[in-house]
Amino acid sequence: MIILNLQCTKAHPFEGWFDSVEDFDRQANAAMVACPLCGDTQVSRLPSGPRVKSATNVVAEPGRQAMTHMMKALSEMAKNSEDVAERFPEEARRMHYGEAESRNIRGRATLKETRELLEEGIAVLPLPFPAKEEIH
Repeated sequence: MIILNLQCTKAHPFEGWFDSVEDFDRQANAAMVACPLCGDTQVSRLPSGPRVKSATNVVAEPGRQAMTHMMKALSEMAKNSEDVAERFPEEARRMHYGEAESRNIRGRATLKETRELLEEGIAVLPLPFPAKEEIH
């Protein structure tokens, strides 16, 4: 697994985790890599410093701990939110415009739907939620 520094055409920097540089190239060419801030699928690699493997595994442990904390946080967010599935864009709009009670929701939206929500001023945050049956 490699971590690449990426940037969209709107100059939003972000990281991406890939099996290899070739895997990134394949996904980027298929418009499968999107900026988490704006959804732009035209992304490029930024220069990054080389990773030097040390004799100890000191760096790897905090990374594992951070991943564990992130997965626990995602699980808690999933438990404390209503899964509206494909109705996510509709429900987010209804809440934003005062047509539905404000609450924590999660669900699925296409890249196009996510862009439209953001353009309307509706704050959404794409997250890598696993399928419901995978949440422990």
